[in-house]
Amino acid sequence: MFLKTITVLGFAATAFFSAGCEEDAGKAPTHEKVVIAGKTFNLEIVADDQSRFKGLSGRDKIDPDGGMLFVFKEPRNLDFVMRDCPIPIDIIFIDGTGRITAFHKMAAEAPRSEEEKKMSPPFKDAPQWTWTNEKYESRLKKYPSKFAAQYAIELKADTLDALKVKANDKVEFDKAAMKKLAK
Repeated sequence: MFLKTITVLGFAATAFFSAGCEEDAGKAPTHEKVVIAGKTFNLEIVADDQSRFKGLSGRDKIDPDGGMLFVFKEPRNLDFVMRDCPIPIDIIFIDGTGRITAFHKMAAEAPRSEEEKKMSPPFKDAPQWTWTNEKYESRLKKYPSKFAAQYAIELKADTLDALKVKANDKVEFDKAAMKKLAK
Protein backbone atom coordinates (compact mmCIF):
# COMPACT_ATOMS: atom_id res chain seq x y z
CA MET A 1 0.00 0.00 0.00
CA PHE A 2 2.83 2.39 0.93
CA LEU A 3 4.63 1.77 -2.37
CA LYS A 4 1.37 2.22 -4.31
CA THR A 5 0.77 5.60 -2.57
CA ILE A 6 4.29 6.82 -3.41
CA THR A 7 3.82 5.74 -7.03
CA VAL A 8 0.51 7.62 -7.28
CA LEU A 9 2.02 10.72 -5.61
CA GLY A 10 5.03 10.51 -7.91
CA PHE A 11 2.75 10.30 -10.97
CA ALA A 12 0.64 13.23 -9.71
CA ALA A 13 3.75 15.34 -9.07
CA THR A 14 5.12 14.52 -12.52
CA ALA A 15 1.82 15.45 -14.14
CA PHE A 16 1.66 18.71 -12.14
CA PHE A 17 5.20 19.81 -13.02
CA SER A 18 4.85 18.70 -16.64
CA ALA A 19 1.68 20.76 -17.02
CA GLY A 20 3.50 23.78 -15.62
CA CYS A 21 6.34 23.32 -18.10
CA GLU A 22 3.94 23.00 -21.03
CA GLU A 23 2.41 26.38 -20.15
CA ASP A 24 5.82 28.03 -20.35
CA ALA A 25 7.04 25.93 -23.28
CA GLY A 26 5.54 28.31 -25.85
CA LYS A 27 7.28 31.34 -24.35
CA ALA A 28 10.82 32.20 -25.35
CA PRO A 29 13.04 32.96 -22.36
CA THR A 30 13.79 36.64 -21.77
CA HIS A 31 16.94 36.20 -19.67
CA GLU A 32 19.94 33.87 -19.57
CA LYS A 33 22.31 33.06 -16.72
CA VAL A 34 25.86 33.71 -17.93
CA VAL A 35 29.06 33.06 -16.00
CA ILE A 36 32.04 35.29 -16.81
CA ALA A 37 35.28 34.82 -14.85
CA GLY A 38 33.35 33.03 -12.08
CA LYS A 39 30.67 35.76 -11.68
CA THR A 40 27.06 35.03 -12.63
CA PHE A 41 25.03 37.57 -14.58
CA ASN A 42 21.32 37.53 -15.44
CA LEU A 43 21.33 38.96 -18.96
CA GLU A 44 18.44 40.09 -21.14
CA ILE A 45 18.37 38.03 -24.36
CA VAL A 46 18.51 40.06 -27.57
CA ALA A 47 18.00 37.69 -30.49
CA ASP A 48 16.26 39.56 -33.34
CA ASP A 49 17.29 42.43 -35.64
CA GLN A 50 15.04 45.08 -34.11
CA SER A 51 16.14 44.34 -30.53
CA ARG A 52 19.80 44.10 -31.55
CA PHE A 53 19.57 47.47 -33.35
CA LYS A 54 18.09 49.12 -30.26
CA GLY A 55 20.31 47.42 -27.67
CA LEU A 56 20.74 49.56 -24.58
CA SER A 57 19.78 52.79 -26.39
CA GLY A 58 18.02 55.20 -24.07
CA ARG A 59 18.77 53.32 -20.86
CA ASP A 60 20.45 55.22 -18.08
CA LYS A 61 21.10 52.33 -15.70
CA ILE A 62 22.41 48.75 -15.81
CA ASP A 63 22.26 46.52 -12.74
CA PRO A 64 25.65 45.24 -11.49
CA ASP A 65 24.66 41.66 -12.46
CA GLY A 66 22.56 42.69 -15.48
CA GLY A 67 23.07 43.65 -19.09
CA MET A 68 22.33 42.14 -22.47
CA LEU A 69 23.29 38.98 -24.35
CA PHE A 70 23.13 39.57 -28.12
CA VAL A 71 22.64 36.37 -30.10
CA PHE A 72 23.27 35.95 -33.85
CA LYS A 73 22.38 32.98 -36.09
CA GLU A 74 25.93 32.56 -37.35
CA PRO A 75 29.35 33.82 -36.26
CA ARG A 76 30.46 36.97 -38.12
CA ASN A 77 32.64 40.02 -37.73
CA LEU A 78 30.68 42.49 -35.66
CA ASP A 79 30.93 46.21 -34.98
CA PHE A 80 28.89 47.75 -32.16
CA VAL A 81 28.28 51.46 -31.58
CA MET A 82 26.89 53.55 -28.74
CA ARG A 83 23.72 54.67 -30.55
CA ASP A 84 21.67 56.93 -28.24
CA CYS A 85 23.17 55.28 -25.16
CA PRO A 86 23.73 57.97 -22.50
CA ILE A 87 25.93 55.87 -20.20
CA PRO A 88 29.27 54.10 -20.77
CA ILE A 89 29.17 50.31 -20.99
CA ASP A 90 31.55 47.36 -21.32
CA ILE A 91 31.22 44.89 -24.19
CA ILE A 92 32.54 41.36 -24.66
CA PHE A 93 32.44 39.57 -28.03
CA ILE A 94 32.21 35.76 -27.94
CA ASP A 95 32.64 33.18 -30.70
CA GLY A 96 30.34 30.19 -31.32
CA THR A 97 32.27 28.02 -28.83
CA GLY A 98 31.98 30.52 -25.96
CA ARG A 99 35.48 31.98 -26.18
CA ILE A 100 36.11 35.74 -25.90
CA THR A 101 37.34 37.28 -29.17
CA ALA A 102 37.51 40.91 -27.97
CA PHE A 103 36.28 43.28 -25.29
CA HIS A 104 36.03 47.05 -25.01
CA LYS A 105 35.10 49.86 -22.65
CA MET A 106 32.56 51.84 -24.66
CA ALA A 107 32.28 55.56 -23.90
CA ALA A 108 28.96 57.38 -24.11
CA GLU A 109 28.69 59.51 -27.26
CA ALA A 110 27.62 63.15 -27.36
CA PRO A 111 23.83 63.45 -27.81
CA ARG A 112 22.45 63.96 -31.31
CA SER A 113 22.51 67.48 -32.71
CA GLU A 114 19.25 68.88 -34.13
CA GLU A 115 20.46 67.95 -37.63
CA GLU A 116 21.26 64.38 -36.47
CA LYS A 117 17.71 63.92 -35.14
CA LYS A 118 16.29 63.98 -38.70
CA MET A 119 15.80 60.33 -39.59
CA SER A 120 15.45 58.70 -43.00
CA PRO A 121 14.85 55.13 -44.18
CA PRO A 122 17.83 53.08 -45.38
CA PHE A 123 15.69 51.74 -48.25
CA LYS A 124 12.17 52.15 -49.67
CA ASP A 125 9.44 50.91 -47.30
CA ALA A 126 11.95 50.19 -44.53
CA PRO A 127 10.39 49.63 -41.08
CA GLN A 128 10.62 52.74 -38.94
CA TRP A 129 12.90 51.09 -36.37
CA THR A 130 15.62 50.89 -39.09
CA TRP A 131 15.56 54.61 -39.87
CA THR A 132 18.83 56.38 -39.16
CA ASN A 133 20.71 59.60 -39.71
CA GLU A 134 23.80 59.06 -41.86
CA LYS A 135 25.74 61.96 -40.30
CA TYR A 136 25.08 60.66 -36.78
CA GLU A 137 25.88 57.04 -37.65
CA SER A 138 29.16 58.03 -39.34
CA ARG A 139 30.47 59.84 -36.25
CA LEU A 140 29.84 56.94 -33.85
CA LYS A 141 32.96 55.05 -32.78
CA LYS A 142 32.88 51.40 -33.87
CA TYR A 143 33.90 48.65 -31.44
CA PRO A 144 34.93 45.49 -33.40
CA SER A 145 34.79 41.82 -32.48
CA LYS A 146 38.26 41.38 -34.12
CA PHE A 147 37.29 37.84 -35.20
CA ALA A 148 33.97 36.18 -36.06
CA ALA A 149 31.64 36.34 -33.05
CA GLN A 150 28.20 34.85 -32.52
CA TYR A 151 27.44 36.61 -29.24
CA ALA A 152 28.05 39.97 -27.64
CA ILE A 153 27.52 40.86 -24.00
CA GLU A 154 26.95 44.40 -22.79
CA LEU A 155 27.55 45.07 -19.09
CA LYS A 156 27.65 47.96 -16.66
CA ALA A 157 30.70 50.18 -17.21
CA ASP A 158 33.89 49.12 -15.40
CA THR A 159 32.71 45.52 -14.93
CA LEU A 160 35.62 44.40 -17.12
CA ASP A 161 38.06 45.88 -14.59
CA ALA A 162 36.68 43.65 -11.83
CA LEU A 163 36.42 40.53 -14.03
CA LYS A 164 39.94 40.78 -15.48
CA VAL A 165 38.93 38.85 -18.60
CA LYS A 166 41.29 38.25 -21.49
CA ALA A 167 40.96 37.07 -25.07
CA ASN A 168 40.19 33.35 -25.39
CA ASP A 169 38.67 33.08 -21.87
CA LYS A 170 35.58 30.85 -21.80
CA VAL A 171 32.14 32.31 -21.01
CA GLU A 172 29.56 29.81 -19.73
CA PHE A 173 25.90 29.80 -20.84
CA ASP A 174 23.54 27.56 -22.80
CA LYS A 175 24.85 28.32 -26.29
CA ALA A 176 22.71 25.66 -27.98
CA ALA A 177 19.50 27.12 -26.53
CA MET A 178 20.56 30.65 -27.45
CA LYS A 179 21.37 29.66 -31.07
CA LYS A 180 17.81 28.33 -31.42
CA LEU A 181 16.42 31.75 -30.40
CA ALA A 182 18.40 33.76 -32.97
CA LYS A 183 16.38 35.31 -35.78
